[in-house]
Amino acid sequence: MDKTGKIEIRVIGAKGNISLTPDSYDIKEIAELLLNVESLLYPTTKKDRPLISYNIEEGSVRHVFKTGLQAIIGFGAVMGQVSATSNIDFLELRSAKALEYIQNLAYQKNYQFEFSTYVNDQSSVLLEVTPKTRFVRTENLWLEAEVYLYGTLTNAGGKGKANIHLDTSEFGSLTVQTDKAYLEGLEENLLYKQFGVRALALQNAETGEIDKTTLKMIELIDYESSFDKDYLDAKISNASKNWLDENTENWLNDLRGDYDA
Repeated sequence: MDKTGKIEIRVIGAKGNISLTPDSYDIKEIAELLLNVESLLYPTTKKDRPLISYNIEEGSVRHVFKTGLQAIIGFGAVMGQVSATSNIDFLELRSAKALEYIQNLAYQKNYQFEFSTYVNDQSSVLLEVTPKTRFVRTENLWLEAEVYLYGTLTNAGGKGKANIHLDTSEFGSLTVQTDKAYLEGLEENLLYKQFGVRALALQNAETGEIDKTTLKMIELIDYESSFDKDYLDAKISNASKNWLDENTENWLNDLRGDYDA
């Protein structure tokens, strides 16, 4: 791999009277940390990301990750900002959730986490997460909102909680919680057809980002994705006649409340 760097997450703590070492560190904790590190490094997509290699080493427990240098530098800048501000609200959602997970581990197990980067053989500790820190999102930034999604329905049902899987061009494949009775009342075959989905989800009030893990369907909407230019042009032409005698600038000022008056 060309132009690589390293990230180290050192875990300091104990299990009872036994200090943490690779031999006393459970494989489940390793697996969960690996998934969260992927979200910290590549928060917007897991598809086609660069290779991330991994090693576990002595020194309490040292998780060492190697990946593309650009991602390492970006990771270092972001973790430095988190440390300086003690705030994670500015992070991409997956990164924020990953740090919250690590913060919860620190609370629950009395662990200390040290985040470091290695670039050109130079290392520095960027961030410490301990039982005394509080890296959690501000709850009032996330509000329930109604959203509209469009794509191909690839699966529907579920033995326990019912859901649908919608393959979208904007967000990739989404899982949307659904009421079983709603699906039972639909007579047609839904699979591999284009639909719009009206749903509820938590949305960040500042960035507009949607928490895709909170999607709950309200209804399916028949959706035709084809674009009819002649139809649209005809509608614009007909509507334009109604605006011939209108002063659009005055209309916009009225709509905005005439703030400049």
